[in-house]
Amino acid sequence: MTTQLSSTEIQELQQILQDDQAQKALTTIQQNKGNLEASFDELWQEQFGKTAFGKNKSLLQLTLNEIRAEICGDEGLQGKIKEYTKNPGSAALLNSIIGSLVTVAAVHGIPIDAAIATIVVLYILKIGINVFCKYTEPENNP
Repeated sequence: MTTQLSSTEIQELQQILQDDQAQKALTTIQQNKGNLEASFDELWQEQFGKTAFGKNKSLLQLTLNEIRAEICGDEGLQGKIKEYTKNPGSAALLNSIIGSLVTVAAVHGIPIDAAIATIVVLYILKIGINVFCKYTEPENNP
């Protein structure tokens, strides 16, 4: 399933997020017709070059899997995401979430800039933090 933002959602976010990195992410999303995964791949390749991860492997999903514990285990970041869903027009809160994700990722050795973090945050907001955390939860194998 492709996770996409509608043209209306992109326009609303362009009004909320005014900094250059977020605008870069939103322009990329717009160029990819709202497709968050394609936008993530484009920004990642722009920053780090083309990397082969194998067929049928999503770079976005691999990245989300790597930072899942930080996102789902960090009550502060998770709390900010939940708070934003209650107040989706808050530019300060959305920027805070993006900044927190960049920091959390850097602490764990995942080199993402604000544009890539914007895509990750928008993806999580689109599917919902609870769905993201449950869906990506590692299976316990006996």
